[in-house]
Amino acid sequence: MIIGLTGSIATGKSTVSRMLKQKGFPIVDADEISRLVVEPGSPVLDRIAQAFGADVLLPDGALNREKLGSLIFNDEEKRKMLNGIVHPAVREEMIRQKEEWLDKGANTVIMDIPLLFESKLQSYVDKILVVSATPTIQRERLIARNGYSTEEADARINSQLPIAEKELGADAIIINNGTLEETENQLDEILLEWKAQI
Repeated sequence: MIIGLTGSIATGKSTVSRMLKQKGFPIVDADEISRLVVEPGSPVLDRIAQAFGADVLLPDGALNREKLGSLIFNDEEKRKMLNGIVHPAVREEMIRQKEEWLDKGANTVIMDIPLLFESKLQSYVDKILVVSATPTIQRERLIARNGYSTEEADARINSQLPIAEKELGADAIIINNGTLEETENQLDEILLEWKAQI
């Protein structure tokens, strides 16, 4: 069984991902992979440099995320171009890692994909688990964790697909407004119901 784990900013998806890892489930982490595919010397990084110019590289050959971010921030065409280079490589590596786990005999693989719905990757997984929290709690966490102002926190939250929309596409939802214990209890119940085995 392939479980797609997703959520929104500051809903606690990473916390649930860590819990699953501690329980022994193999995790395919889309964020980790998106960093991996742009490591110095990678074909993806070479293509980014060709498309956006050599100044998106740091002197050591690593990606200058700040410079690239400023280039695509308000430019939809450039953002699409970047996604066209990076996303196929990320998807390919995600599938490779998933297959590798299955070949090793894993019964359940967790695919941790923050933009599962936005990237329309529902077909990659058998079940979708959404980690949700109220916008008020998201805001409080962002202010506490990142030192954002209320306006900055709201802008980050509003730039994403609303969590209520993600909930509509979920096979199960963890409401992560309370304690870690409450969150883990919900997770355990879902895993039991889905008969998820390591």
